[in-house]
Amino acid sequence: MSDKDIKSSYEESAKRMSGGTETLGSKVKDTNDPNEHNDLHEKIKVNYNNSPDFSSMEEVHKWQREHVKKEQGKNGYPLNVIIDPAMREMYKVVHDAGLTNVFDRFSQQQPIQCKFCIEGLSCQLCANGPCRINEKVPRGTCGVDAHTMVARNFMYRHVTIGTSANIFHCHQAARTLKAAGEHPESGLKIRDAEKLKKYADMAGLDANKPIEKLAIEFADWVMDDIHSPYHIPSKTVEAFAPTKRKELWRQLGLFPGGGYSEVAYAQTRCMTNFTSDPVEFLLNSVRLGIANEYQGLFLLDIIQEILMGTQEIAKKKQNMGLLKENMINVVTNGHMPLLAHVAIDLASTDEWQQKAKAAGAEGIQILGHVCEGQQLINYEGTHNQKGYGGQEGEWLSQEYLLATGVIDLFMFDYNCTVATMPIFAKRFGTKLLSTHPVIKLQGTETLDFVPEKMKEQAEKALDKALEAFKQRKSENRKVYIPPYVSECTVGFSTESVKKALGGSFKPLIEQIANGNIRGIATIVGCTTARYDQGGSNIFKITQGLIKNNIIVLSGGCTSSVMEYTGLTNPKAADECGEGLKAVCKSLGIPPVLSYGACVDIGKMTHTAKEIADELNVDTNKLPLVIGAPEYLEQKAVADACTAVALGWLVHVAPVPSITGSDVVVKTLTETTETLGLGKVVVEMDAEKTVQIYVDHIEKKRKELGLN
Repeated sequence: MSDKDIKSSYEESAKRMSGGTETLGSKVKDTNDPNEHNDLHEKIKVNYNNSPDFSSMEEVHKWQREHVKKEQGKNGYPLNVIIDPAMREMYKVVHDAGLTNVFDRFSQQQPIQCKFCIEGLSCQLCANGPCRINEKVPRGTCGVDAHTMVARNFMYRHVTIGTSANIFHCHQAARTLKAAGEHPESGLKIRDAEKLKKYADMAGLDANKPIEKLAIEFADWVMDDIHSPYHIPSKTVEAFAPTKRKELWRQLGLFPGGGYSEVAYAQTRCMTNFTSDPVEFLLNSVRLGIANEYQGLFLLDIIQEILMGTQEIAKKKQNMGLLKENMINVVTNGHMPLLAHVAIDLASTDEWQQKAKAAGAEGIQILGHVCEGQQLINYEGTHNQKGYGGQEGEWLSQEYLLATGVIDLFMFDYNCTVATMPIFAKRFGTKLLSTHPVIKLQGTETLDFVPEKMKEQAEKALDKALEAFKQRKSENRKVYIPPYVSECTVGFSTESVKKALGGSFKPLIEQIANGNIRGIATIVGCTTARYDQGGSNIFKITQGLIKNNIIVLSGGCTSSVMEYTGLTNPKAADECGEGLKAVCKSLGIPPVLSYGACVDIGKMTHTAKEIADELNVDTNKLPLVIGAPEYLEQKAVADACTAVALGWLVHVAPVPSITGSDVVVKTLTETTETLGLGKVVVEMDAEKTVQIYVDHIEKKRKELGLN
């Protein structure tokens, strides 16, 4: 068959499948390949002449508090939901220039979004599909009913991907720890040797060995457990999970084996004509949630702190006003700051600062973005260095960040780098660099992930930044930096909070017992571009919680929202109920304690475990709620399954794609709790959400005899 015949065969086949004479794909001409956009500078005219919306951060915070009292629906979108002052200004610049951007794309998608997919009633797993279910067509071609389809989609499309992503992250961190022990020339350091000894000892290793050898053995122990078969009980879960929970998990058949094998087993169950029991899929999701925590979140947090230094309570700064026109600005984006922290080490040396000055700059600074930035701002080994510039913002802001024109290098790894970045980079002169082959963008260089060569790779990244700055200055490009900077107190973790309390959680427990603090809410995860959200939903819920004397722990892009709204500033104590206000003022802390990134949920569960141990109760007895008021992607769903496994109420918004099955909804919102597990709550309204949290915390206080 000739090439011409092959093409003709494809066209005819496409016609038979779709029923049309032309495929949808053939009509779409736009692309993210920067090589297809040679005329961007001529075509896209940018106007930076607008004056700032606000004259001070005090004015910003006053406006934010008045603004969110109003309806945040469709009218006035997206400026009615964007409450970050820097993002508001840069959205207008980008939108007026006609550039694609996340909020405008959300609006464009609304007329064509599919209700079947929204409810989980669409399946594309086999060639008989896609199948969709409604009251007239109650089964897919293979015979599955709505309950099986929804539950299978939930586990396959969300939980397995989210779990594998977090375990993959932990595996990369363990690789890096091993390289730190084997290759001192790599630029890697073991900054918290005592933490390594502590957790190696808990793992059953000899903590008295030389620290480099111990790093290698602990890393191998972690990776071996991740790679073990699903039918062999996980050593990491055995070593680090709460005792009472482990007993329950064994009784329910939820105690996991090796993480990668667990994901493979779960995905195998999702094949066409395999498992059809919807409850089995949901319980399997909880089992994955346990692997997600102990072979993913918890251990990657521990390992990264060993490498970068344990979190330290400190006053730091956030937002786009930290950028400097005459500095070389490097932004590191993603979730895995393993190369970034070595680059900060280098950028902090006199050698690299002099290289920057030789290039015509005042110096070089590396700023964090999304969760990677939230980790860097918290680690004592990174945030106190000369080359560190501060935290930028949440994932929604990255296109607008490049539109300032002053980002010389945008280096990124492992998720939350949007596909349009090559277009923005070409238009605004930014160099892009992927620092891990797991993420590749069109027309963008990708480094292999080689921990043993991190110093060499970091040098290559900084050289690119120098060259980009020279080009920016030689072209005399127009730039604009929104002038907003938030002062925030960050660096909270199990260790740093305990240290601030004098070495024990007893003072915190006393404040909970006497009612000054009614309970704890963790507000974690992402921000979304949806109506009523965009950060505003997170802000409204948090305001309501602290007014009800509930202290909040944040992690993920929610931490950025807390920072740019002033809730991580100790001054926010004045917005609390009287009991929490008194506690915050006496300790000099804000009512929102930023634990950092979404992956730092692992640290929050550790804090909860230690509080439960101090009270001698199981984790499900704590006056605690987990909230993801603007969840976005698969890792958040896996994290919700972790919370259910630990026995907690977990609130999720927007509503996940489970509403197509009343069996699935009932199982996740009611049945799991009867088994000693947690349960899921879905609610979009902020005021109703706050009341749900308050009621649950008061119920748990009553069960503990604290009322």
